[in-house]
Amino acid sequence: MVKPITREQVRARIDAGGVVVVLEALPAMYYDDAHLPGALNMPHDDVDRLAPELVPDKAADIIVYCANERCPNSTIASRRLVELGYTNVHEYELGKQDWIESGMPVERTAASTS
Repeated sequence: MVKPITREQVRARIDAGGVVVVLEALPAMYYDDAHLPGALNMPHDDVDRLAPELVPDKAADIIVYCANERCPNSTIASRRLVELGYTNVHEYELGKQDWIESGMPVERTAASTS
């Protein structure tokens, strides 16, 4: 079962350092432009291939997000993770738009800054 998570809870887990896997379920170009601190890119249509590599521990604390509340990618990806046997999956439904509009920090890949 996928559990919802709030921005404040996401921030607290990221700030705790190293205890959570944050996954952006958008295509690479959106991830490169801006992503939550420490997030890994796992597009919603590539979960089956990338999940074993990015999150080998099926009991890991996982947060999945996408663009915003209207974007279905995080729901698709988080549900698929549960189907694959992951047991601690959270969905940040408000996503990157909520994060950025709240003034939270983001990271950008080198490719997006040139």
